Amino acid sequence: MTHYKTLNYVVADRIATITLNRPNDANGMNLALTTELAQVAKTCSEDGDVKAVILTGSGKFFCAGGDVKAMHEGEQSAGDTVKQIADQLHLAISIFSRMSAPLISAVNGVAAGAGFSIALSADMVIASENAKFTMAYSKIGLSPDGSSSYFLPRLIGMRKTQELMFTNRVLNAEEALQWGLINQVVADDQLVTQATALAQTFVKGSLTANAAIKQLLVNSFVNDLETQMNLESDTIKACANASDGQEGVASFVEKRAPKFN
Repeated sequence: MTHYKTLNYVVADRIATITLNRPNDANGMNLALTTELAQVAKTCSEDGDVKAVILTGSGKFFCAGGDVKAMHEGEQSAGDTVKQIADQLHLAISIFSRMSAPLISAVNGVAAGAGFSIALSADMVIASENAKFTMAYSKIGLSPDGSSSYFLPRLIGMRKTQELMFTNRVLNAEEALQWGLINQVVADDQLVTQATALAQTFVKGSLTANAAIKQLLVNSFVNDLETQMNLESDTIKACANASDGQEGVASFVEKRAPKFN
C-alpha cells in the first residue's frame, strides 16, 4: 500500500484500487485531493504490473464535487483556487484516459459536479442502487469541468447534455443506465464484488489490446475516417507483433486459453 492523505491506494492481483478518502467532506475535491489523484494516476500508468484500475469513494458519497468551502476560505481568489483544483483533476483524467489499463468507476453514492465528471470519464462505470448523478455546477454559479463537456455529448448527445448542465437534473442509478451514462447497476452490497469481477476480466485479458482500444477511442472523434482507419491499421499491426498478439493467435490455433502477460 502507498500512503496518501486524501485517498487510499492498494494494488493486489494486478488490480489497483483508488478510494477517495475524505468521507467527512463528502470526498469533496480540494487541491490536496486532486494533486494526489494526479500523482496516483501517474503511478498506475507507469506500473506495468497493473492491468485494471478501480476508482471509488469512502463513506456514503462517491464524490460530491469540488470542495466549495475550500474555494470560499482560500487565501487567494476563488477563481485561482478552483483553477488549481481543476488543473490537477484534468491532469489526472488525462493520464487515466491514456494509460494502458482500463479504469472502472465504482460509484457508491452521490456523484455530483466534478465527481460526476470523473466517474463518467472512466472506461467502464458500475453504480450501486443508491447512486445519484447530477452536474450541480450552475447551482453555485460555476461552469462544468472535469472533462464533462467532452465526454457527456459523446456519451448521450447534445440535447441530454444540455438538460443535465442547464437544469442540474438529478438522475438515479436506473435513469443513468437508461440514458447510457453507465454500464451496470448492482445492489449496494455487491458493488465491490462486481467491480472486482470486471477488473479480473481485464487482468486475464491483453493489456496490449486494451491499451490499443483506449488509444483508438480517444482519437475517434478528432480524426477523419481515413486517418482513423490508418490508425487502426498501424495499431493492429503493433498488436499482432507484440507478445500478447502472438500468444492470442497461437492459442486460437491451438484451441487453448491464452496466457497473456
